[in-house]
Amino acid sequence: MKNLTDRQKEVLEFIARFTNENGYPPTVREIGDNFGISLRAVQDHIAACQKKGYLSQCQKRSRSIRVLREEELGETKPFLARVPLLGTIAAGKPLLCEENLDGYVNIAEPFVRPGKNYFALHVRGASMMNAGILDGDLAIIEQAEIATEGQIIVAVVDNAITLKRFYREEERIRLQPENPDFQPIYAQDIQIAGVLAGIVRTY
Repeated sequence: MKNLTDRQKEVLEFIARFTNENGYPPTVREIGDNFGISLRAVQDHIAACQKKGYLSQCQKRSRSIRVLREEELGETKPFLARVPLLGTIAAGKPLLCEENLDGYVNIAEPFVRPGKNYFALHVRGASMMNAGILDGDLAIIEQAEIATEGQIIVAVVDNAITLKRFYREEERIRLQPENPDFQPIYAQDIQIAGVLAGIVRTY
């Protein structure tokens, strides 16, 4: 790999630091404002870093700049995302609307990955205890509208959310708990909100 110039290294460090602190990368304008340089100059630096293998960028998407190599920046930091935390769910409201949010939590790899969207919720009850999911755990959910057989999902059923294993039967959907003291939930149709990505537990 070719060496970076001092300015390219500064730009790369800013992008990495901004992404770690905010959970998403800066825009070209934010980079320009930070260094007091034109948008064209920023694009030139980004293009040079891309050619040298340090950055990737999707031209058709905002905030798509991603640092690929950080070995010249000192200690490599894990990807960090600012994840919305769901509180009490308001019936009839979109799942991630303001009325349903109870703040945000910062979650790092391996629970979250760049380029994906997540939300978090506190587990209530013991219906999934045999899957190692306990009351009070923080479930990290990757947003998704489809799931495969046996995945643990967050589903919206009758304006309530539940965390269960997903199974599609011949004429219905079965949401299976992982505790014999609880009965499965059967429904003709559900809204899948996401798939379990990880569990965070504090003691």
